[in-house]
Amino acid sequence: MTLKDINIRDPFVLREGGIYYMYGTRGRNFGIQTAGFDVYTSEDLVTWSEPRVCFDSDKAGLNRGSNWAPEVHKYCGAYYMFATFLQENGLRGTYVLKADSPLGPFEKYSDGAVTPDGWECLDGTLYVEDGVPYLVFCHEHTQIINGTVCYIPLTPDLSAQAGEPVFLFSGSDPFYIEPKPEGEHYVTDGPFMFRSKSGKLFMIWSTSVNGKYAECLVRFDSGSIKGALTHLDPIITSDGGHGMFFESADGLMITYHSPNTTGLERPVFKKAEDTGDRVIIV
Repeated sequence: MTLKDINIRDPFVLREGGIYYMYGTRGRNFGIQTAGFDVYTSEDLVTWSEPRVCFDSDKAGLNRGSNWAPEVHKYCGAYYMFATFLQENGLRGTYVLKADSPLGPFEKYSDGAVTPDGWECLDGTLYVEDGVPYLVFCHEHTQIINGTVCYIPLTPDLSAQAGEPVFLFSGSDPFYIEPKPEGEHYVTDGPFMFRSKSGKLFMIWSTSVNGKYAECLVRFDSGSIKGALTHLDPIITSDGGHGMFFESADGLMITYHSPNTTGLERPVFKKAEDTGDRVIIV
């Protein structure tokens, strides 16, 4: 298979032992009751395997609704998937799954969602600072109109919340976002944390800019998620987003989906350059 054959949103790549493992939201029906997630493997980012089921949400009792945005992190020798599902209370939240291999099968690990109780949340990503694991996630615009990006500390074993959520910014905050009429929504999607070669800390996230899905960039000026942040110019403005950075055999890469149209989404790969002060797309 090649990328044009793969209809997924929210691509996430884990590189391990010379193999690239790619996960994502099944494009058909936009991840609603799609029964879980697949993993694709490649040695060159060009030719990919057929999809292999790595999590069956039907068997796990999590196919009530949203099956969105899986990402897999290696942590303390195991593989943890963070993904969005519809909870029994009717709100979306990020759950943690676990496996012994990047191929899965992943099993339910956290006792329910690790996002805050009573919040509609999605797109949780793992970030570790000074040995402390955090979940960075979006508080959905569907519940609060002006969506936000927040973080919450997790227990050392990633199984539960370990503190209160901390607000980072709202969807309306960046200088390039045009004000909207009262009651119109500001979307926040897909945060992903990245530390540059100079030690500076960045986040990419997605929203709509000038009517198109875009990949946006934030810099944490102190090098810590707990410090002040600066919104930089968006890095993708051509109807693509919900991406992540990873180190390939040829250097830093970004992957994201484009176009942002149900049924047409495909993973895109581009080289990225870490200048130390910002990240640019080559």
